[in-house]
Amino acid sequence: MRLRPRSIRTRDTLVAAVLAAVVFGAVAIGADFGIRGTTRAALVQDTAQSARRTSAAIRDGSLASPIPDDTGGRVLIQVVGPGGNVLDATPAASRYARLSGYRPPRDERVRDFMQCDGHGPARHCQVVEAIRVTTAPDSVVVYATTPMPPLLVNGALEALFAVAVLALSALVAWVTWRVVGRTLRPVAQIRAQLAEISGSDLSRRVPQPPGEDEIAELAATANRTLDRLESAVDRQRQFASDASHELRTPIAGLRANLEDAAMHPEDTDLKAVVESALRDTDRLEHIVTDLLLLARIGTGDAAREAVDLGDLARREIARREGVPRPAGAPRLVADLAPDVRVRGVRMQFVRLLGNLLDNAERYADGSVAVAVSSSGGFAVLTVQDDGAGIPEADRERVFERFTRLDSARSRHAGGTGLGLAIAREIARSHGGTLAIEDSVRGARLVLNLPLTPENT
Repeated sequence: MRLRPRSIRTRDTLVAAVLAAVVFGAVAIGADFGIRGTTRAALVQDTAQSARRTSAAIRDGSLASPIPDDTGGRVLIQVVGPGGNVLDATPAASRYARLSGYRPPRDERVRDFMQCDGHGPARHCQVVEAIRVTTAPDSVVVYATTPMPPLLVNGALEALFAVAVLALSALVAWVTWRVVGRTLRPVAQIRAQLAEISGSDLSRRVPQPPGEDEIAELAATANRTLDRLESAVDRQRQFASDASHELRTPIAGLRANLEDAAMHPEDTDLKAVVESALRDTDRLEHIVTDLLLLARIGTGDAAREAVDLGDLARREIARREGVPRPAGAPRLVADLAPDVRVRGVRMQFVRLLGNLLDNAERYADGSVAVAVSSSGGFAVLTVQDDGAGIPEADRERVFERFTRLDSARSRHAGGTGLGLAIAREIARSHGGTLAIEDSVRGARLVLNLPLTPENT
């Protein structure tokens, strides 16, 4: 059996109603005791003054008959003899046989008490002051009584307070229900919008209310999560599209060569077939490796560290110059500022730099210039070749996957056509940019990455 309400609105309303009932109930109990105590004290004081004034008049022999009534009949006064007979009274008290049957003892001449008769709504109570005029055995007794207000006798005051507590608690519950409902309305809209978003359309976003409260932060977080989800799904779709499109050609060529060799083994140069198959296999491997890297960039939890960009470029240039290079390979020229540090995944920076250098060496006529500097809180890496350059209209297209330009800068010169796309994705995943800028000759690729805090 589930006792706890599922709705936050209902739960908060119940909690507010219970707390309101407890608080208002405590206030009502305190007010009830206060009203009763104050009223009884006032009645006792008035009754005692009338009784003592009458007792003093009896002792000094100045009491008039009938006893004067200066309270308009509110306080009843009787003088009762030792045998219980009423000797004198105020006009309003003369119709009663005796106001009280209690007779104060000699050692307690004065006493006030509450006297009640009847039950339920017909119950009546009064404050009584009994004064034994002297200590003599035959002393007369003065009785003064004042009726208690019916509101304090028949439970009407408690009923009134109970109704007030229930009404105020209901009001608090209603206000809480409305306020919580209005507060949670954006949450309901966010939930409804999220329920409508499907895997086939992740472009929609939840409504974000104004302000900077928790609900606005929830909506912003949900939208950021949807951004990442859409990016991941787009990346997956792009990977599937690229793989299906670009792997088809080398696979088809590989299959055609192998089928031809299988059907006509006597007319086939086995060595040439194997070499062609290996070339197609190498290309397939490079394409798959690059596509997998593109799919992983920015989605993993690879450890990030401070990297000296100038030292990284120096090491990569030294590595390239330390291996045999083909005749006519372009010369590498470096201008590397020291201690230009960025934060990120070192191996991805190595891959980014390697792709930029591969692209530059592929199209350079004689040299490739590499420069590292810092400006305006950013590390700047520039790689420039002295080749044919890239037309301004194509400067964004070259960063698209498998882009084909003219023959001067086509991928037939080598590579998978993914190098610059990978480089830009790595730059973006580290909060940087990669673009092609104007130059007198050749292509000038400029990478900007945020410096580490200690370098800014």
